[in-house]
Formats: sequence, C-alpha cells, structure tokens
Amino acid sequence: MAHGNGRGFLSGMLFGVVVSLVTGLMGVYLLMVLDIISVSVIDTPGLQVVSEWTRRNLGLSVLPFAITFGLYAHSLRALAGRLDDGSPQNEIGQLEHLTDVWTSLFFGIGVIWTAIGMRSALLYALGDPSVAAQSGAFAILSRLVDGGILTALTTTIVGGVGGYLMRVIKSSWLGTRLNRYYEQQDQRHATQVEHLLRDIRESIGCLAATPSAAVYEPVEEQ
Repeated sequence: MAHGNGRGFLSGMLFGVVVSLVTGLMGVYLLMVLDIISVSVIDTPGLQVVSEWTRRNLGLSVLPFAITFGLYAHSLRALAGRLDDGSPQNEIGQLEHLTDVWTSLFFGIGVIWTAIGMRSALLYALGDPSVAAQSGAFAILSRLVDGGILTALTTTIVGGVGGYLMRVIKSSWLGTRLNRYYEQQDQRHATQVEHLLRDIRESIGCLAATPSAAVYEPVEEQ
C-alpha cells in the first residue's frame, strides 16, 4: 500500500512539474508571437530555426493544439487507470467518449484555423483593390504569405496528421484492453439475465408443483 501511495505521489508531482513547465513555455511563446517580448536563442541555432518556423507556420494555433493534446493525454491516462482499477462501465464509457472528443477537437482546430488564416491572408492581400491591381502577381503572393496563408495550410496538415495519430495511439495502447473490458461486461450482463430467467423458471415450477388449497377444501354436508 505504501509503495502504491509513493508511486502515486511521484506520478502526481511529475505531472504537476510537466504541466507547469508546458504552461510557462506556452506563455512565453504567446508573448513572443504577439511581439510583447523577444527571447534570444543565438547560442542554439537549431532552437532558433524551430522557433521561427513555428511562429511563421503555426502562429497562435500552437496554443489550442497544445492544450487539446494535453487534455487528450490526461484523459487517456485516466482511462488506462480506470481500466486497471476495474471501474464501473459508465465511468469507462465517459472517459473514452471524452478522449474521442479531444481527438475530434484537434481535427476541428486545424479546420477552423485554416479558415481563419485564409480569411486573414485574403484580406491582407486584397484589402485595397487599387493597390492589389497595380502590385502584380508576385506582390500579391508575397502579401498572402505575410497575411497568414502558410499558417492556414500548415494547421490543416497538423490537425489532420495529429488527429489520426491520436486515434492510432488510443487504439494501439488501449484498444485490446477496451475490447476485452466491454466483452467482460457483456458476458456479465448475459450471465445476470440467465440467472434471472433461471430464478423465474424455478419460481414458476414451484408454484405449479404446490397444490391449491381450494382443491382439498372439504365439502360441507347439506
């Protein structure tokens, strides 16, 4: 019992540290994207390249993507724990449904951010029709890129690939255990129904075998 409590404490503490670290990084990234602060990573050029690519291709969509994936990971972890504990079927079903909701939301963020990015890019590129007509095709394409068309296209890819990967992770990690759990629940329900029907049959048999009192009631003489 003490060993289990120790593992639970360490797991909770590690989860809290990871959540705090990720939250801090997301806050710093948000401030960087909004040009409120500037963080220099010249000593790590690889990190500089990743940071610039993320800002240019994903923008603020990183935040909802990261939050949704974090909620998905938490729900998936809770679902695995409920399966180990043998929790009731309604709790297992609710957690599985919640995991699927986060997966669908990940897809949805990609679609929604695509529409937002396309609208922003078109408004930026064609906001002034007279200027757009005189600029030429290359200038319009450049303004589309600056307006966010790369973000629109990249979020579509990230939302689709990430959503399918989330489905694969759930199916690979918990698919067999979920199927076995639901099969056991169905078998338990079938056994309960079988026992109920047997009890009803035995009760009917006992009633049929018991003689009626009216049959042996003596007839009074006139």
